[in-house]
Amino acid sequence: MTAASPLATDSNALLHQLRMGGAAMLPTDTLPALASLPEHARQIWQLKRRPLRKPLILMGAEPESLLTHVAPEVRGEAAALASAHWPGALTLVLPASGPTVQHLHPGAATLGLRIPDCAPTRHLLSLSGPLATTSINRSGEPAAQSAREATQCFPSLPLLGPLPWPEPSGQASTVLAWLGPGRWQLLRQGAVMPKGLLLQPPCSG
Repeated sequence: MTAASPLATDSNALLHQLRMGGAAMLPTDTLPALASLPEHARQIWQLKRRPLRKPLILMGAEPESLLTHVAPEVRGEAAALASAHWPGALTLVLPASGPTVQHLHPGAATLGLRIPDCAPTRHLLSLSGPLATTSINRSGEPAAQSAREATQCFPSLPLLGPLPWPEPSGQASTVLAWLGPGRWQLLRQGAVMPKGLLLQPPCSG
C-alpha cells in the first residue's frame, strides 16, 4: 500500500494548533523538528517515548527571546556566539532558570537554545514565540529526514507548509555547554564549529 502524501498547514492554522495545546512538525536547516509551546512540552516526551531526563531545545526567531531565560553572567558570551552563528546549526546550553526551563529540562538549571536557518520556521516562531523542539522520531529510532518521513512517524500531527520543505542538511547541530567565563564543553560535534573557543571535549562513557 502506498503511503499517503503529507498534508501541510499554513502558519496561521498551525499557530492555532499550537495555542490549543497541540504539537506540530516543522522544517529546520538540520533535521525536521517536533514542536509545541513550552507549557505543553510534556506531550513530546510521550509521543517519542523518550525519558524525561533527555531535555528538549528551545527554538526562537531572534536571540533576545531566547537569551532572556539565561543567567546574566553568560549573556555576553552567548550573545557573541549567537551573533556569529545564528540563524544556524549551533545549540547553546546555558545556565537558566524559570518555568520554561522546567518545562523543557525538568529538575535542571540549564537550557538548550537555537535559532534555525530556515525561513518558514523562523516566520512561525516570530508569531508563536519560542517553541520546545526535538527531532522527529521514536526514542532510539532514526530521525525523520523529510516531511514524508515525519508523517510516517506521527501521522496525526500537522506539518508546517508550504511543501516541499527546504532541504535540511541531515546533520544535527553542534552543541556547546557553558562551563564558566571563556570555557565551553563540546557536547556534540555537528554542522558548525565556532573558532577561538577554549573547548573541553565531550565526556567519555
